[in-house]
Amino acid sequence: MKALVIISIALAACGAKETNFAAPPTAPNEVLLTKDQVAQMKIATDKVDLQDVDDTVLASGKVAFDDQKVLHVFSPVTGKAVRVAAQLGEKVKRGDVLAAIESPDVGNATSDVSKARAALQNAESDYLRQQDLRRLGAASEKDYETAASVYRSAKAEMQRAEQKAALLRRGQIVGQTYTLLAEIDGEVFFKNISSGAEVAGQYTGQNPQEIFTIGDASKVWVLADVFEVDIPRVKVGSKVVVNVPSWPNRDFIGKVDWISSALDPTTHATKVRCTFDNEIDPTSGARPLKPEMFATVKISVDIKKAIAIPRKSVIRLGDQLVVFLDRGSADGKERFERLPVVVDEGEGSKWLTVDHGLEIGERIVTDGALLLSAQLEKTQ
Repeated sequence: MKALVIISIALAACGAKETNFAAPPTAPNEVLLTKDQVAQMKIATDKVDLQDVDDTVLASGKVAFDDQKVLHVFSPVTGKAVRVAAQLGEKVKRGDVLAAIESPDVGNATSDVSKARAALQNAESDYLRQQDLRRLGAASEKDYETAASVYRSAKAEMQRAEQKAALLRRGQIVGQTYTLLAEIDGEVFFKNISSGAEVAGQYTGQNPQEIFTIGDASKVWVLADVFEVDIPRVKVGSKVVVNVPSWPNRDFIGKVDWISSALDPTTHATKVRCTFDNEIDPTSGARPLKPEMFATVKISVDIKKAIAIPRKSVIRLGDQLVVFLDRGSADGKERFERLPVVVDEGEGSKWLTVDHGLEIGERIVTDGALLLSAQLEKTQ
């Protein structure tokens, strides 16, 4: 009887041991779903493979006019605006009237040329006479040098007066009125003048203000600040994608056309100029890229072949990056396993190169990884 009890206890112990070591129905990082659940959650998978990874350099930038297609207009004369023809937003052609300014500087410029010409003629005559007398020994060296100095000064004054008059000839002069003319075709983007306003002249020693900005924004620049460490990777001709807050879902495609050879002493970044076509948007009727807009700049650099996965397939859990692998079917259910991976997050393209954790041919979840992660958390 005692032997039977001992045997019974032993058998019970063996049974308990087998029960304790039985495998759980699912692994700790595994999710089992029916095919209907997979369809409802819109889970999509794809094979891990080599990809053409278009690496990018990210930079901040600002939209600017092409400086060959913009004109900052100042008045060369000081006076009163008696007529303002160009209005904000108006399109103007080269030679169109912008504004008319009544100014005594107009008459003074003409008078200065006449006075300077008369002074030069007198100085030249005296210089030539002193030169002849010096040859004959009838004039002192001092008188000759004085005449030569006066002649040189008169020539310089004549050049100054003619240059000032030439600047005024860029507009139209009628009596005491100077008319500013557009020197390029474009749109009036800035206007700081009105009828009756006093205008400071650009060449009269005062503090002049810009009164018009005329530009053609059909082609614009984006000036990007590229950090020193990324400069060797950026090349002239590289493709550039720009995004601006005003058009969050639109990519503007351009190219790098100039890289500065100097660094900003404070930021240690260099200016990179990118050119973009800026055609009128049919919906808004305006050009989408406007000077002074802030921009996010993505500059394409060396394209490489590498094992890469879509950026959207990677989930961050604390300080760890994970993906879900499709492990196939088991007992009529689809198995998905969560595994840690090491990828290069610094790349700006849609692909992330895999440093560790995945092999070519494995299937990963490309859509629905967040839903799978939430489902896994519920079961743990």
